[in-house]
Amino acid sequence: MSELTQNEIDSVAGMQTCAVSNAIESLNIRSRTEGFMTPDIKSMFPNMGSMAGFAVTAVIKASTPPSSNMNYSRVEWVDEILKIPGPRVIVMKDLDHPLVIGSFWGEVQSAIHSSLDCVGVVTDGGVRDLDEMQEWGFNAFASTALVSRANVHLVEANIPVTIGGVTVNPGDLLLGDKHGVISIPKDIVKNLPDAVAKVEAGEKEIIDVCKAQNFSPEKLKDILRQRYGG
Repeated sequence: MSELTQNEIDSVAGMQTCAVSNAIESLNIRSRTEGFMTPDIKSMFPNMGSMAGFAVTAVIKASTPPSSNMNYSRVEWVDEILKIPGPRVIVMKDLDHPLVIGSFWGEVQSAIHSSLDCVGVVTDGGVRDLDEMQEWGFNAFASTALVSRANVHLVEANIPVTIGGVTVNPGDLLLGDKHGVISIPKDIVKNLPDAVAKVEAGEKEIIDVCKAQNFSPEKLKDILRQRYGG
């Protein structure tokens, strides 16, 4: 797992997912259709701001009770969390998806995970106790809100999971905000600020033409040709 400084993590946490997506596209390191989650994984607290951290992954199920060979204890789960450096983002695959019925998340789990340097959860399941989660400042990206915990239990921990079209491995760096969740290759984090600034400078050239008092369609077409050709 490549090492990142706290300053680098803080820098990522202050970025917007859309700007990061644009920057990653400019670096040509992966397909433009990969690395970000589909819109069914939505921010439950759009006004909370962004979160960034390293993924601790798990698999849960709530529609049926746990069996003797299919149940991670909550004590073992703490040990699994501590295997990944902080700050941590919990990434939970719900085996009941898309017919989710029981939430692992709520007030108590927000308290527990906040104490373990976890900043939020990403799940294709649901969350509940929304007011209490917000009071804890525990971010959540989920498919829905739920009423009950039903038979929710942990099935597996710290394995690759696929949520919202993105396969997340333990230790992956994730950024989430009101737009959604994106995975960031750790080896490009040092290059991200410059890449973001370069993309935004190009965008500003177009915006400045649109805002100028002497705007004309011809000037707009000129700057579009410079940027995109044609």
